[in-house]
Amino acid sequence: MSRKLAERLSSVAPSATLAMAARAAKLRAEGHRVFPFGVGEPDFDTPALIRNAAKAALDAGATHYTAVSGTAELKSAISAATERHRGYRPSPSEIVVSCGAKHVLFNIGLALYEPGDEVVIPAPFWVSYPEQVRLLGATPILVPTTEAEGFKLSPEKLEAALTPRTKAVVLCTPSNPTGAAYAEPELRALLEVLRRHDCWIIIDEIYADLVYDDFKHVSIPSIAEDLRDRVVIVDGVSKTYAMTGWRIGWSIAPPALTKAIDMVQSQSTTNAAAVSQAAAVAALNGPRDEIDAMRAAFDRRRVRMVEGLRSIPGVRCRMPEGAFYAFADVSGLYGAKHNGVELVTDDAIALWLLDAAHVATVAGTPFGAPGYLRFSYACSEEEIEQGIAAIREAVAVAKAQ
Repeated sequence: MSRKLAERLSSVAPSATLAMAARAAKLRAEGHRVFPFGVGEPDFDTPALIRNAAKAALDAGATHYTAVSGTAELKSAISAATERHRGYRPSPSEIVVSCGAKHVLFNIGLALYEPGDEVVIPAPFWVSYPEQVRLLGATPILVPTTEAEGFKLSPEKLEAALTPRTKAVVLCTPSNPTGAAYAEPELRALLEVLRRHDCWIIIDEIYADLVYDDFKHVSIPSIAEDLRDRVVIVDGVSKTYAMTGWRIGWSIAPPALTKAIDMVQSQSTTNAAAVSQAAAVAALNGPRDEIDAMRAAFDRRRVRMVEGLRSIPGVRCRMPEGAFYAFADVSGLYGAKHNGVELVTDDAIALWLLDAAHVATVAGTPFGAPGYLRFSYACSEEEIEQGIAAIREAVAVAKAQ
């Protein structure tokens, strides 16, 4: 009997963000202070109203199975919140609640992707997008975008990437890792291209409530009713409500695809945790004072992080429209030396910053953007200031060698 692992795993890379987090955790365990610019999750506690709702739900018996696709209460809350904040109202038959947005994306992939299919993904991309496609036997078509383009897919590049084999196009707005977000005219231009091609349109909106300045997030179903039969929305409570550990995400899709996603989930996790679903109901139905305060804090941190990075010789960084990431071009640091070794890749820069400055970041190469580093500003302003100072000092030492 063969004991080898499944061949499908040979094409999949491990999570770069989690690998850096593990290395940073080792440094912390050794007694070092590490500036947490790596893993992307809010540093705030889940608001008390949500935690208290979960406690009450436990006391009321939320410890059993629910319907695979989620409780009626949560689906109703998702539908109402989508209408308030996204401009359209999905029906319960279009919603499946899953164990976080990553699980949602994997369910969608299992329901849609087959060998021979192509999935168009703009780069930079969240690291799991192409890996999930590969794991399911399909082919990711990675379309480079540039900082000069705002890290956004142009209609011309989209048109060139689409083929008869295209099963889906995946967009994330605002984006992980760049923080770039598509304005309504940009979305409408892409939709004009997509109307000419019969493929699925998958939009990851997990950061949609975290936008800044005067930027307005626009959800495609609110401006393209004619495409509702092939648009799939991915959303959840993790980022907006500081609920990453609760593991609640959802898909909004046409009923036939929703039934398929429900079937896929019925053979894997069954339902998301009952108590987490109750907490998500409270989050979506509750007041947004604390949510607005968290977003305002992220906005202040965004400015401090970007301005701090721009103050470092050899580093360039655009101001992101949303999420909580700054995506910095560090190629200007190439050629610096650390312990006598010349630094010539973004991976080397990231490891050097962790070693020399105890700053945890994530290299751009796994995101499809060599020469860049992702800096999360989901941490205190004090940590940002001190982390930037540590980087500046490390750069000065390296350039002096």
